[in-house]
Amino acid sequence: MNNIWAGIIIVAVVVLTVFLVVLIIELKKTVRSLRDTIENSLNPTLGEVQETLKSLRNISENVTDITSDVKTLSGNVRDVGNNIRQVSSLIGNVTTVTAVTASGLKAGISAAMGVILNNLFSSKGGGK
Repeated sequence: MNNIWAGIIIVAVVVLTVFLVVLIIELKKTVRSLRDTIENSLNPTLGEVQETLKSLRNISENVTDITSDVKTLSGNVRDVGNNIRQVSSLIGNVTTVTAVTASGLKAGISAAMGVILNNLFSSKGGGK
């Protein structure tokens, strides 16, 4: 009876060993196939990712340049606005001075004409 049990155990160990050897061979084939698939599909993808990162870096640099240009432009627009405000103020001042001068000139001419006409009529009236 012991021989029968020993025979069954030996047969079970041999079957298990054969099964494990076949399993290890299949796992080795699977790992090799997986490695080949990863190398064939992942390497081109990594190259594309690197190109995409370079493109993103270029875009980021361009955005930085554009932002700098916009800041410069806004500063120049602000300066132009200040210059326009100053010119407008000067024109306002010149207009005010011109209006005052014209008003004064008008008053002076009016007064002079009044005096001249007064003297002209007075001298005609006094000579009669």
